Amino acid sequence: MDIWQNSKVRLTNGTVRGRRLDGHVSFRGIPYAAPPVGDLRWRPPAPVEPWTGVRDAFEPGNPAPQPAASFDGTTSLDEDCLTVNVTTPGTPGEGRPVLVWLHGGGGTNGNAADYDARRLAVTGDLVVVAPNFRLGVLSCFGYPGLDGGGTFGLQDQQAVLRWVRREIAGFGGDPGNVTLMGESYGATMVAAHLTAPGSAGLFHRAIVQSVFSVLGTTPAHTFMPGLPELPPRWAPEAELAAIGAAVAAERGWVTGDADALAQLRQVPVKDLLEVSDAFIRPAFGGATLPESPAAALAAGRFHRVPVLLGTTLDEARFFVTLAGNPVTAESYPRLLAEAFGGYADDVADRYPLRDYETPSLAWARISTDRAWARPSWELAKALAAHTGTWFCEFADENAPSLVPGFPAGAQHSSALVYQFDFEGRPGLPAPQRELADRMTRHWAAFARDGDPGWPGFEHVERLAPGERGGTDYAATHRLGFWAGKP
Repeated sequence: MDIWQNSKVRLTNGTVRGRRLDGHVSFRGIPYAAPPVGDLRWRPPAPVEPWTGVRDAFEPGNPAPQPAASFDGTTSLDEDCLTVNVTTPGTPGEGRPVLVWLHGGGGTNGNAADYDARRLAVTGDLVVVAPNFRLGVLSCFGYPGLDGGGTFGLQDQQAVLRWVRREIAGFGGDPGNVTLMGESYGATMVAAHLTAPGSAGLFHRAIVQSVFSVLGTTPAHTFMPGLPELPPRWAPEAELAAIGAAVAAERGWVTGDADALAQLRQVPVKDLLEVSDAFIRPAFGGATLPESPAAALAAGRFHRVPVLLGTTLDEARFFVTLAGNPVTAESYPRLLAEAFGGYADDVADRYPLRDYETPSLAWARISTDRAWARPSWELAKALAAHTGTWFCEFADENAPSLVPGFPAGAQHSSALVYQFDFEGRPGLPAPQRELADRMTRHWAAFARDGDPGWPGFEHVERLAPGERGGTDYAATHRLGFWAGKP
């Protein structure tokens, strides 16, 4: 193989050339499907047109169309976004484990190029594939008569996995040893792939990191203060179609007797993005996702692959801070009553304000325990009844925030700086570098043979600087208290 000599790889549709950079090889912006533009908007990913000569894979592809994110400012109006970045170690090797990374971003934002995977590739001896895929209204839009509505991002990811099976050996990867890993919204999509028929056999292990409420409901204010109770993470196909029809009528995107879908495919992207927040729930009831993943996972109807789940100690601090509306001693009782109704006093007794530095921290602890820890533990139990399942909690309370200006701590997304490099961010201090290397070795071991290096389910590995061993997850997050409550 010549990848380590001149960084060229021959693919089915043409040859690409990557770059050797500081001990690793980087390929960026490789198309895995045709641009979903024009008549291909809201259609399954189509094959790539072959090219002649050598295509330079030096620059990342376009992010999926998205409004400016509150945390990094990424924005895009270009629907030509279906590309992958591949990172390999810079030393010769074949049959390396493959890690496919699905980024987070709430379903409306995110960009594979933000995640520099060199440490994962080199320290873990992995081939890392990071795709961009359709988001928001271009992913989860539904409309009467729209085949596949609500599942286009999921279909993109399946196309990525098929591309990996077909092409990854050229990069030194093993197509028979693929781990699908996602964080936050990316983890939600991994959960969907665990139940999607078309994903069967395309990956062999799964890592589900900081997933939000896959199985259950979310009481008011517990995702973010000020938000009402959230609907389930998955939408029936007919419900999503009705929402799409209502939005299109309200916006005047469909008029007269002309073909409605043809008219919708002509709406400017910038106008579509104004409603993207309404279309972040994948649809079930069609061919791509026949059943709600919540029901399928709870009943054991999922692909039998080993699963590694991870959470952070203080997931909800990120969202309480992001809300920009601090919880006060005066608002605390009202939030409790609106979130928990008849058992609000019980919650107040378990989480008295005197135990926390601020009311916002008290609310963040409640939200972490109820909206993150409890559903994550329930998901782990459902998986462990049928397949090898491992669980860990990132708990570095001095972790630097991924978002400038946010307070430090083991909040949502804080583990990412231990796994990836981010442009413009300083390196981690020595104790945290050691933790980052240890986490990489755990993830790489899981990708290699399905065992991260600690006992299976019921043992929750605590990931913190200078610490080894388990943590009492149930006690930390008061799962006994929350059990059986709405």
